[in-house]
Amino acid sequence: MCVTCGCSDDGEAKITNLENGVIEHDHHHHTHTLPDGTVITHSHHHENHSHHSHEESAHIHANIHNTTISLEQDILARNNLLAAQNRGWFKGRNILALNLMSSPGAGKTTLLTRTINDVKDKLTISVIEGDQETTNDAEKIKSTGCKVVQINTGTGCHLDASMIDRGLQQLNPPLNSVVMIENVGNLVCPALFDLGEQAKVVILSVTEGEDKPIKYPHMFRASEIMIITKVDLLPYVQFDVQRCIEYAQQVNPKMQIFQVSATTGAGLDEWYSWLNQKVNVSANLISV
Repeated sequence: MCVTCGCSDDGEAKITNLENGVIEHDHHHHTHTLPDGTVITHSHHHENHSHHSHEESAHIHANIHNTTISLEQDILARNNLLAAQNRGWFKGRNILALNLMSSPGAGKTTLLTRTINDVKDKLTISVIEGDQETTNDAEKIKSTGCKVVQINTGTGCHLDASMIDRGLQQLNPPLNSVVMIENVGNLVCPALFDLGEQAKVVILSVTEGEDKPIKYPHMFRASEIMIITKVDLLPYVQFDVQRCIEYAQQVNPKMQIFQVSATTGAGLDEWYSWLNQKVNVSANLISV
């Protein structure tokens, strides 16, 4: 899990508002907004650490496994609490939030920019863009005219609920809209961290191999839909679409699957129809 894979809280997350150029660094603190508008800030400080003697090392190693499990549970519990707050924030503003996840290079940004351009007359979309470094993808999103903030995770391999909370304060998406969260390219850790989204969307390109759903089952099990991208390249790659679909349904029988090309536009109408349906369902839930 992330606490043992090199993803560390010591790596500062940086949030860049592409509209005004404001850059916010995480100096080991975070804030969140309560339903009544109260902003709460939590700070974390590193005190001087004492060094263990050689005699203590055996005791430390004997307990490291239990300590690691406890830390993992604490991290997920804290994240889930913040995710629930984010979910309430979205619901109170009638905002549909989607968490887009994939391997690096699967085509998340290309699909996202095409989607924004195609539906901008019907849906208002804002974007939280996640990458370890650079604002390259956020700049591409900005070129569509939509609001976007970039979250650079540094050594982190995924976004978490606290980062989304901070990003939303910068983004300030309008009521009755859609927030697309483009997660860091990774098929492992993002599946574990709830961000407060209404649905997870996993994106798989035909250049990756049809067995991804059974190699990374947690990601595909956690996702409501799978989008197979770059289908215009099928004549040039060895990719068995039907087998990929069977693998995905083996892991997640309820998963909806779309086959699209952001280059040619093939299959996008079905994706847009699902998106509109989700927006309408969200609106109906608010009005009840």
